[in-house]
Amino acid sequence: MRTLIHLSDLHFGRVDPMIVTPLLDFIRATNPDLVAISGDLTQRARTPEFQSARRFLDAIPFPQIVVPGNHDVPLYNLFSRFLRKLNRYRCFISADLEPFYRDSEIAVSGVNTARALAWKNGRINRQQLEKLRARFSNVPAANVKIVVTHHPFDLPEGVNGDHVVGRARLAIQTLAECRVDLLLAGHFHVGATGHTATRYPFENYSALIVSSGTSTSTRGRGQTNSLNVIQIDGAKITIARQTWRPERGLFDLFSNERFSRVENGWTRE
Repeated sequence: MRTLIHLSDLHFGRVDPMIVTPLLDFIRATNPDLVAISGDLTQRARTPEFQSARRFLDAIPFPQIVVPGNHDVPLYNLFSRFLRKLNRYRCFISADLEPFYRDSEIAVSGVNTARALAWKNGRINRQQLEKLRARFSNVPAANVKIVVTHHPFDLPEGVNGDHVVGRARLAIQTLAECRVDLLLAGHFHVGATGHTATRYPFENYSALIVSSGTSTSTRGRGQTNSLNVIQIDGAKITIARQTWRPERGLFDLFSNERFSRVENGWTRE
């Protein structure tokens, strides 16, 4: 069995300071095999914000998959936005914008969907899809394959609009061919779980789409701060959304969803 903690949209520069220490305590107590952080580590991609994010990551004593988000690209300094883009992210967080983790039960690939020209929206390109294909090509079928992006491939329930990641349909076709099981994302600050087949009805393929709310930011957009604890036990996946309880000063269970692998993907138990 493997346990993952999924955080997103930390937004250092605009965090609730009361959350950070209890969040780290929760992570350490959970003792995950991997911590996945799906982008927007900073609010405005400023050096002090990246430094705070770096200290936070250093306080997590577990393997990590971290990808950038659109807030990690400078917004107001156009020279930095278009010519330096993710330079500060590379300096303070990681030079690897698309990290990969693999063990005997899971394979997890990060994908950078942040683009200077797309502003707050995101995109994925053919080169990235071929990279995913290569990474997952030798992963046994019984293993659970996971992709981590900032921008989601479908909108969480309750979110209006149509701003999914660019080239999403092409991406889902590739992910279906790779038999990817789980897509982790953030961006909208809304925690939710869905299926790719709802928006992309590819034959015999339905992966889970899991969104995390903002784990530490004051920009909750109607939801309290949250994170996901994902337990993978062979052909079973449990997704537990943990939400911040300010009156108790801790993260506590909000919902628990269970899924089983079937021939065409994953179905709710």
